[in-house]
Amino acid sequence: MASQFSLLQTRRFLPMFLTQFLGALNDNVFKQALILLFTYQAASLSSLSPSVLNNLSAMLFILPYFLFSATAGQIADKYEKSQLTRLIKLFEIGIMALATIGFLLHHFVLLFVALFLMGTHSAFFGPIKYAILPQLLQEDELVGGNALFEMGTSLAILIGMIIGGVVMVESGDNLLGISLLVLSIAGLGYLSSRQVPARSVGNANLRVDWNIFRTSTQALRYLKGLPSVFWTVLGISWFWYYGATFLTQIPQFTKQTLHGSEPVVTFLLTVFSVGIGLGSLMCERLAGHRVNLKLVPIGAIGLCLFAIDLYFSVHQLQPASHDQSLSLILSQAEYYRTFLDLFCIGVFGGFYIVPLYAYMQAHSPHSHRARVIAANNILNALFMVASAIVAMLALSELKLGLDELFLLTSGLSIVVSALVIYKVKHLSKGDPVTFEPEAGLEQSTPPQSTIDTMHDKTMHDKSQNP
Repeated sequence: MASQFSLLQTRRFLPMFLTQFLGALNDNVFKQALILLFTYQAASLSSLSPSVLNNLSAMLFILPYFLFSATAGQIADKYEKSQLTRLIKLFEIGIMALATIGFLLHHFVLLFVALFLMGTHSAFFGPIKYAILPQLLQEDELVGGNALFEMGTSLAILIGMIIGGVVMVESGDNLLGISLLVLSIAGLGYLSSRQVPARSVGNANLRVDWNIFRTSTQALRYLKGLPSVFWTVLGISWFWYYGATFLTQIPQFTKQTLHGSEPVVTFLLTVFSVGIGLGSLMCERLAGHRVNLKLVPIGAIGLCLFAIDLYFSVHQLQPASHDQSLSLILSQAEYYRTFLDLFCIGVFGGFYIVPLYAYMQAHSPHSHRARVIAANNILNALFMVASAIVAMLALSELKLGLDELFLLTSGLSIVVSALVIYKVKHLSKGDPVTFEPEAGLEQSTPPQSTIDTMHDKTMHDKSQNP
């Protein structure tokens, strides 16, 4: 019953936590650098507009999740996950080397290729990092481990956006600084991955099907065959829809509705991210150190109520005649209700998402866990794309304001969440927990030769006892 922060002192958890944190950090440093490059230098380097380049960037990053997640899940189930992690992190160093060439030569095509490959890197790493958690942790640690992962990811996104923006602004036309930064983060990620302990193979006899369309269909069909897990994944995907709607619109919301300058955008993203991190960390104690879904309805209600209150809070603001600085906005008490709403949306988002991730991991069969998570990633990406489409239609065709879009999202949220909670509760009765922590490897990381020997032995045992 120790605090979840004690996991950060263990060799079985800390290396994977740092590896995923640095991966998310590098994703966002690189993406933010590209956004600023396209926004401020596109006119001199390309005939395409900044908005086209930025939307193309978003599409290229998310496309690999549709294409490769199912294959990545198969590979993660078939092979030893710590070795795969190291290979993927070496791949990241190569990608950042390619990005460095693109930055230094101001070559947009190379940068787009690097962005697509970073999306591919993330698509392959996703099934590994979530599938290995139940093997690294005891059952009463799983909620806390997921909470730390979500907190780390939220902070990595925020820090990555800030650092990427600051380095680009300070560098001007000289992009050597951002190049060295992304290479350094990739290198640190590889070093941390070398300490991830070995774990048993999920299904060594699995034959990887390289037909990405067939494997995606099979992964989704298999997920559909696990009813309670399937509805849990739909709940997770809805959170990504909800979060993408808010995060994507915050810059425009700041400018149009709050009349705030660029630093206000960063402040609101910080408030939102810190809320998610805090809510995630509170889950372990509030859930009683057990994998259960009792916080999910509370999270769903909070996501709805505070989005509704956000709608009303912005209507009581006095209209400003010009963009206001962060210090000016902070000096006006009428804005604090809006800040509190965004913070509470983050907190209740943490209550909502962490238990769902822990439930998905605990109730997915060990031999198929990575493929279940791959199917989850496919649906997450699909819901995020749907979020962008609905937002564009609502804002352009229906002529809704941003506050009205948030209100619409809150209404959809309560309907979707109520359905997910009802289905999971109804279908999970008697649902087995397929949890098998491997405490024998948790105290230290064996040398590489030992890892290889253990992997070979596991492969042999699986072949003898399919």
